[in-house]
Amino acid sequence: MPKNVRPCCAFGDMQKVKLGPVPMPFFRLNNVVELGDIGPHKFASGMYYYTPSSSSVLDHGGSENNGIVYTQEGGFIDLAHVRDTADDTIGLFFEILANLGQAHRIDLPAELGPRYIEMRAFDVSALTDKQKWSLAAHLAARLAYFKAESHEIAQWHGYTSFSGWPETISAYSLEDLYSNMLGAKIVLNLIQHRKVLSELEYNQNVSLWLNASLQELGIVEKSQAKEVLAAVDGKWWNSKEAIPSKYMLLKRHYELGDTQIPYLLTPDLLGDQFKHLAPLARTSATAISLPAHAESIELDHIATLVLEIMPRYAATFSHIPEQLWSERIVHTEFPMIARYAKQQDSKDIEALGAGNE
Repeated sequence: MPKNVRPCCAFGDMQKVKLGPVPMPFFRLNNVVELGDIGPHKFASGMYYYTPSSSSVLDHGGSENNGIVYTQEGGFIDLAHVRDTADDTIGLFFEILANLGQAHRIDLPAELGPRYIEMRAFDVSALTDKQKWSLAAHLAARLAYFKAESHEIAQWHGYTSFSGWPETISAYSLEDLYSNMLGAKIVLNLIQHRKVLSELEYNQNVSLWLNASLQELGIVEKSQAKEVLAAVDGKWWNSKEAIPSKYMLLKRHYELGDTQIPYLLTPDLLGDQFKHLAPLARTSATAISLPAHAESIELDHIATLVLEIMPRYAATFSHIPEQLWSERIVHTEFPMIARYAKQQDSKDIEALGAGNE
């Protein structure tokens, strides 16, 4: 499993940043990229990695150059989320395949507490090698995606990757889980087509399939993506707030689960200033999903992602019935945790006097 996590992008454009209570003068965070900016994929690249042109299948080498893009049918997509879940999927796949049918535990990096996958024993004697490969691929994609859901929960409840830098601003961000699921689906297809049998082959094919997926979803130029972000300023995010203020983000996505529907620009968001974006506001969303069954087997019956809560985070769960989280939380319970987060956020925003949908 990858040990490194790519820095994701706080939703918005040219945001102000504060270090503690101190604003950083004259600094703005430029998150937005377009298709030609996107660099070659590198498994578990973490913060930064340079791919030489000789190893790239794109027309250039360089870093991954992650950021936010806007697509006409998939809304905003955070490339770091796509790539992280892609890498988690391939990382899980080979270990799941090697232990399929056996009771086995896969430890994941701890966040709010221990986090792991429990594989259960079941009879695989009637499955062909091809069926085992397919079953392991579907399990890997599904569990990699639920690992991403657990990270959204962890961020909301106070987990931070870097000490002193709160991540509540990113918790349940509206583009995150669609992006994560897109990464899982890309690699699920690569595994099924046997396009992952070396690291170089994997990196090159993720690069190609990521770009192709974004084009299929209707990626727009950077200038248009920035205009869409401007159109939803004050509705989906608040440019007057500085990172890492939690309520710089005004709209969040609490609908966890194995089907994800993106948020698209709509006519009611345009106003007079952005009427020229009307063609982008008349597109239909492409929902994506991960199968709950493969080879006639219910996947949640043979493997579960588990999240345990350390005592120092217990106070952040005070608004949730203790029986739901005190022992451990399994991925089928994640949607309930998110619903309680939504209720609490609504109360907090009402108290702050800010509007939210």
